[in-house]
Amino acid sequence: MEISLEGKVALVTGGSRGIGRAIARTFAAAGAAVMVSSRKQDALDSVVDEIVGAGGEAGAFAAHAGDPDQIAACVAATVERWDRVDVLVNNAATNPYMGPVLDIDLPRFDKTWEVNYRGPVVWAQEVWRASMRDHGGSVINMSSTGGLAVAPFIGHYDVTKAALIHLTRTLAVELAPSVRVNAIAPGLVKTDFARALWEPDEAAAARLMPLGRLGEPEDIANAALFLASDLASWITGHTLVVDGGSLLRGAVH
Repeated sequence: MEISLEGKVALVTGGSRGIGRAIARTFAAAGAAVMVSSRKQDALDSVVDEIVGAGGEAGAFAAHAGDPDQIAACVAATVERWDRVDVLVNNAATNPYMGPVLDIDLPRFDKTWEVNYRGPVVWAQEVWRASMRDHGGSVINMSSTGGLAVAPFIGHYDVTKAALIHLTRTLAVELAPSVRVNAIAPGLVKTDFARALWEPDEAAAARLMPLGRLGEPEDIANAALFLASDLASWITGHTLVVDGGSLLRGAVH
């Protein structure tokens, strides 16, 4: 089955690599015009070149995902180019600290909240005001299975992802009926961001999963494509777990 986003405009944060890059490519292949955003322009340009080379339509805007002024500028640039934003994917995240929650220093505490929770709130505010209030749309927040369970050494990050799940439910009510808001909770996916969790022993990590392998960025992109499409038109406030079954065995990361 082909899922179409023909005629839609999508904005993907953290779109220069890993899951965000896969989502941008997948959305473009389904017919969407895609604005990708992250901090580094050269990495974004690479994504755009890849999409355009495959016959898609894309643009890039370098912005810090936790900076309100840069967020507003990125949304404004997207609307200026394509007149609207139909789909927002809040994918950008950071995890500058691993260890017990009680040992975290406040600068890294604040940075994690700034990008992982405050950022998605501001992105949603900006797309709502600039486009979705009048035209409707879909917001997809990238959470984590860590937001649904407790894992050692990554607790503070996981708390921000749990907050993002509750934000998803809250915004689903506040922005209804014209805007759907859903979340995806990936399990362990083979990305550079999660390298410290899977690289030491990929085979052992895969054995914890009923489906017998780690996730690939495309696994998450396919879930995002479904939630962004009209096939999910009666789904809102939902968190879709895409983890190879790892939560069934108590594995989180």
